[in-house]
Amino acid sequence: MTGRRFGYLKGVNAHIEMALYVDAFEEVDKEYINALENGAASIFPPTLEPWGQRICFIADPGGNVIEIGSWNKK
Repeated sequence: MTGRRFGYLKGVNAHIEMALYVDAFEEVDKEYINALENGAASIFPPTLEPWGQRICFIADPGGNVIEIGSWNKK
């Protein structure tokens, strides 16, 4: 559907994923940068998906996968 290819993640605990919802698209970007500045690693940068959601994925310092997303432009 998106044309992207995905594979198994190495070095992260991808058995469980936490998903966080924020109020607006801008907050996805803001929290992504905030997480990286505080020790998280980027898995997937903020992206507007074809179905209208803005999402990103990070790994916290323990290797746990966290999705940050929003459906709201403002």
